[in-house]
Amino acid sequence: MEDKILVTRPSMPPFEEYVNEIKSLWDSHWITNMGTYHQQLEEKLKNYLEVPSLSLMVNGHMGLELAIQAFDFPEGSEIITTPFTFISTTHAIVRNRLKPVFCDIKQSDGTIDETKIEDLITENTVAILPVHVYGNVCNVDEIQRIADKYNLKVIYDAAHAFGIKYNGKGIGNYGDASIFSFHATKVFNTIEGGAVTFSDVKLYDKLYNLKNFGIRGEELVVSIGANAKMNEFSAIMGLCNLKHIDETIKAREKRCSYYNEKISELKDIHLFNKIDNVVTNYAYYPIIVDNKTDGISRDGLYKYLRSKEIYSRKYFYPITADQACFKNKYRNNQLDNARELSDKILVLPFYEDIQKSEMDRVIDGIYEYVNIGRD
Repeated sequence: MEDKILVTRPSMPPFEEYVNEIKSLWDSHWITNMGTYHQQLEEKLKNYLEVPSLSLMVNGHMGLELAIQAFDFPEGSEIITTPFTFISTTHAIVRNRLKPVFCDIKQSDGTIDETKIEDLITENTVAILPVHVYGNVCNVDEIQRIADKYNLKVIYDAAHAFGIKYNGKGIGNYGDASIFSFHATKVFNTIEGGAVTFSDVKLYDKLYNLKNFGIRGEELVVSIGANAKMNEFSAIMGLCNLKHIDETIKAREKRCSYYNEKISELKDIHLFNKIDNVVTNYAYYPIIVDNKTDGISRDGLYKYLRSKEIYSRKYFYPITADQACFKNKYRNNQLDNARELSDKILVLPFYEDIQKSEMDRVIDGIYEYVNIGRD
């Protein structure tokens, strides 16, 4: 039996480097509550992402949930968002007692279809929450034009977009806020973690209070808040990984090019369109399978690869609007593009140190299925 090839694997710094850095924690015993390393990472990330303000969080989801909360939207207000995303995006809206209004997507890149946003705006709309899916950048210029026209906030889910630049600017500069995930499966990780970037400096104090119980002194609690602080072990992992992030992205680029070369030869397998003026991070390697074309299907390919100990992922399937937790509430929404893409999408094993031999196994498995192993 061949070894399993998993869909992703966390980036990790050299063992000795991380261990050497955490030694000081045994001297100080300061391992949480926004210590030295938390402060260092916050500053270094602000510089790396080229953003004016940044607040570290325990994870990306809490970053998004608290970022939404920081804008103090009236309960029951509507936020226009995409259904083609990880469930966290939708949960963050609902858990703030707000209403998600789902907008269909563009199949060319998986991002929200900006041409359909205006038709969904009502007197209850307060914000737009798009997602840079797989690092594919949304049409930020048109989304901002719409937001300005209707006086709406724009909060980007940039969980997949660490380090990406559009028109020479860090992606975290667009909109009123952006949320990044530093989960172990992301291009840059702090084991678990996340951050909110924003331009309005007043948001820093709001987010600080929200992530630290509203505590501003030993005997002073100024507001109601949660606990979403990043610990020092995670911060050190982030500082170590940040030293190697440019090498990590270059390694991903090289592997992406190898996949592209081989997979572009298959007529039943397609890739997303490239977006102009974007410096990307090669976060994932998604393919689009022409369902039932010549007898093949996404699900068939998924099962065939799995039989070969190759673990891909239907990411995202089903769309969030169709998840069981919403009990068919959005089943009649016109989300045809999102549902169709969700039935075709497959993310292949991809990480910075995936070996050529492993990629060849993945590629061979796809060729075998397309040519002889069809449904």
